[in-house]
Amino acid sequence: MSTNTSNGGFSGSSANKLSIVSTVIDAGLAFARGRPKSALLLLAAAALSTRIPGIGTATSILLRVIHRLR
Repeated sequence: MSTNTSNGGFSGSSANKLSIVSTVIDAGLAFARGRPKSALLLLAAAALSTRIPGIGTATSILLRVIHRLR
């Protein structure tokens, strides 16, 4: 039997999985743009996201800010 949650049925686990996938996609784009260090950092953050939710998203945002400021 399924329970309806107050967040519209979108569980934290699903949000974390989406964050991990998004971080992996950002890593692929970083490799394609010739930024292997950023890509490896994003892949590491995606791997850590299974234990520390949100770290992948935070890393992605931080790298975007750093690259825009350069």
